[in-house]
This record gives sequence, C-alpha cells and structure tokens, in this order.
Amino acid sequence: MIDVRENYRRILDKIQAAAERSGRTREAVKLIAVTKTVPPDRIREAAEAGIVHVGENRVQEALPKLEELRDLPLTWHFIGHLQTNKAKKVVEHFDWIQCVDRRELAEKLNHTAAKSLPVLIEVNMAGEVTKSGIDPSHLQTFIEDLAGYERLRLRGLMTIPPFFDNPEHVRPYFRKLREVSERFKLPELSMGMSHDFEVAVEEGATMVRIGTLLFGERHE
Repeated sequence: MIDVRENYRRILDKIQAAAERSGRTREAVKLIAVTKTVPPDRIREAAEAGIVHVGENRVQEALPKLEELRDLPLTWHFIGHLQTNKAKKVVEHFDWIQCVDRRELAEKLNHTAAKSLPVLIEVNMAGEVTKSGIDPSHLQTFIEDLAGYERLRLRGLMTIPPFFDNPEHVRPYFRKLREVSERFKLPELSMGMSHDFEVAVEEGATMVRIGTLLFGERHE
C-alpha cells in the first residue's frame, strides 16, 4: 500500500536539500501533485498530508474530481495540452493554466475568463515534435502578445524536457529556461517531474510537478 503522507514528507526533504544547494528555501518551491488517473480519495489523502496544489492533464477526467473535492482548499493547475474547444471548461474550473503555447488558445482563454487568470507559457526547449510548447525563438513575440490580453496574467514559463535516464542530462534545458525567465523578469518557473525534480530545483524551479513519486506507478 502506497503511503502518500510518507512519500510527501520524503519529497519535501529532497526539495529542501536541492533548494539549499541553490541558496534558496523549501518554501520557494511549490509541489504540484499530478493526479492524472489518481482517484479522488487518494487526492483527499494527499491534501490531508499537506498538499495544496494539484495538477491535472485531462479536462474530462478532472471535472468529476473537482466536483467531489470542492470542499478542500486546493489550487488546481491545468498542465496538459489544452485544445481550444476545451478552454472554456478549464477557465471555469481551474485556478492556473500552465500550458499556453499559441495565440489562438490565449485569445480563447482571455475571451472566456471572467476574472484575472494566472498563466504560464509552455516552452518546447528541445524542439521535440511530439510535445507541445512554443519554440524559444518565438517566445519574446508571444510574451509581447500576451501583454495585450487584459484577463491573462503571465506569471512564468513551463517546460517538459526530453527524458534521460540520467537527470543530469536534463540540467542544460532547465538552466536555459531559467536564464530566459530571468531575462523577462518572470517569477514562476514550472519544471521538473518525479525523475528529475531535484535538478530542476537546483536550477531555479519554483514549481515541480510530481505524480509517480507521490502516488505510485500510474495505471491508465
């Protein structure tokens, strides 16, 4: 049986150690519990352990969970690829959108949002054709475009780098994204998952998205 509370404690300890190695504190890093395929009772268990931020990838899977867990003081992040026709549902139910990667989506989010909406731009640092995200060379223009949307509040950048067995091989992607975020003076940097989050924290992540280490292996 997976002990979510104990897993959470161990992850926090690792975040703290990595943060200290980069001259920061654990409090500088938000742990986003990735709950794809995780049932509501397990999410409730995580919340009781101390989880505040939850990340979901799929709109249709997320909505019943949001309804069942609406009594909990959770902050919900949408972190998966977002189709434009699902934007309205996401705006209605999520607190943060971490996957804005094209003008069409930004326009739809801005049009449907009833209030200020914190967003992150997803950046495809390695140019992988199988992944979403804007090309880094187009980032400055896109940031300038977002400034024209009155309801979208750009808070930072997000990335999903290539997978390597050795997390050290991911470090250059995290470092480059941090340098980009500093250039644009963006406060939030969402990068790092279960296998590489310690490197991400060392390189300046303010949000890490962790599912497997917290809840165990995913079952589709």
